[in-house]
Amino acid sequence: MFSKIALAFGFVAALAGSTLAAPLNRRSVHSFDNWGGFSSLSGFDNFYGSDNFCGVIQDQTIVEQQDVLVCHSVSIEIVQQRLLILQEMAKRIITEQICEVETQTVVFHQFLASSSRFSSDLLHISGHHAGYDSAIVGHFGDLIDESGSLTTTDFGFSGHDAGHNTVIVGGTNWNDATSPFSVRNAYNAAEMAVFF
Repeated sequence: MFSKIALAFGFVAALAGSTLAAPLNRRSVHSFDNWGGFSSLSGFDNFYGSDNFCGVIQDQTIVEQQDVLVCHSVSIEIVQQRLLILQEMAKRIITEQICEVETQTVVFHQFLASSSRFSSDLLHISGHHAGYDSAIVGHFGDLIDESGSLTTTDFGFSGHDAGHNTVIVGGTNWNDATSPFSVRNAYNAAEMAVFF
């Protein structure tokens, strides 16, 4: 049993290292405009670019806040509830606003890849601060209209704009001496939970 766990840990650690390093070091041009002949993918590359499938190439501009934001810890279940809402909203958007299952698949994997990049920010290995784009978050309330239906309004931004209004939240327990190791351990433990 111990050897199975040790083997799995070694595999996950190696995978985690390569997974986190891959988006930072490798880029390939892969166009999805009209991929497979699906007109629903027309203009797909305009969002991030054909060489930037999940937004790995991203500038970050820190927005100075008059009132400094500081994190406030709440019950982990409260956080998990809100993230589950976001997860289910992503499913709703993909299934209600895209009819072709092939396009649903491509868009969902783009969403997963771009979201998972935040791990490298949390690990302080991406060169970006762990923050969020306040201009894009500001549209959250615009996703649903008064009747409860999803809106179809063009909000006027693309993936190229992500990070241009980055807000940094203070108050974390990051310690330059110990956190790189402890956060990597937390990442590896979470990855092991995914694989088992």
